[in-house]
Amino acid sequence: MGGHRRRVSGSTEERPAVRRGRLVEFVRLIFVLLFAAGGYTIATQLNNPSTTRTLLGVVLGTGTGFVLGGAFGRQTAAAVGEMEREFSRVPAPELVAGTAGLLIGLGVAALASVPLFRLPALAAWTTAAFVYVTLAYLGYRVGRSKQRELFGLIGLKPRSAGTAGGEIAVVDTSALIDGRVVDLARTGFLTGDLLVHSAVLQELQQIADSSDPKRRARGRRGLDAVTELQRAPTVQVHLVEESAVADVDAALVRLARERGASLLTTDHNLAKVAEAMSVAVPRMNDLAAAFRVPVGPGDELTVELVKQGREHGQAVGYMEDGTMVVVENATDRIGSEVPVVARNVITTVTGRMVFAQLQGPAGS
Repeated sequence: MGGHRRRVSGSTEERPAVRRGRLVEFVRLIFVLLFAAGGYTIATQLNNPSTTRTLLGVVLGTGTGFVLGGAFGRQTAAAVGEMEREFSRVPAPELVAGTAGLLIGLGVAALASVPLFRLPALAAWTTAAFVYVTLAYLGYRVGRSKQRELFGLIGLKPRSAGTAGGEIAVVDTSALIDGRVVDLARTGFLTGDLLVHSAVLQELQQIADSSDPKRRARGRRGLDAVTELQRAPTVQVHLVEESAVADVDAALVRLARERGASLLTTDHNLAKVAEAMSVAVPRMNDLAAAFRVPVGPGDELTVELVKQGREHGQAVGYMEDGTMVVVENATDRIGSEVPVVARNVITTVTGRMVFAQLQGPAGS
């Protein structure tokens, strides 16, 4: 029995293949009209023009335009599709800054090309075209790389550029399955824009469709977390679509670097890789630990022992906030609630751990 499939995005878009097909037909129509007009013009300018020659010229021009238009249209559709995918990965502030840089580059090129027209016509137009293309491209690249400074000159700070910590964050699969990111959004500790990569949704759907009940429950919890985040008033969820992703973790780190974002994850290894790539990684475990009721040596508490520990005689229980409590010489009390006294508290990468002993004669 397969798992339930859930649609995260409520809007439906036109299929890319349909859009490409329409673009190809549009380019082909333009070529057909141009070549048909060209065939008509050539046929009417020949010696002894006739209706038959004119019709033949139009037919030949139409056929040539149909063939060439189809080939050129497919190339155009491929180029437009590639540009669309590239622009979809670029934040809007970068596009605006890049466009501003392009216009500045064109202005500089116009001024620089004035003395070039004193050269012979062929050399002047060739050199001017090179200057225009080079400076326009250079302006676009510089504009994108200096977007923060450009917006700062006019007193603006784009949210989606990630100009300050906490404004934009990339969420990975483990953080969504963990679920605490939803609590952070509900309580207002997490604000701004959250980026959810399409590969993360695919991973969650695969987990939700697993035959293992535990994995299926984790996948559904992650999908539910995305839905809850979309409803949270303090955050804005954005779906980042990217096809043919070979390594999801690498894609998330790259996305965070490109957007100047932080990476929300509970995967310790991914966090280390992200930090090595100069990507900020807020530690949800540390935040959760900071808000736990403090437990120190000598404190008394009651805990239910649920399993054996690693060492002989140890029993393990958990506090309400999930803190692990290891009790010495208590294996015979597994399955019951017992009063204990904390002896030592240590902090690990996964949270805090309390070492305790039984109260009373049993613990002495």
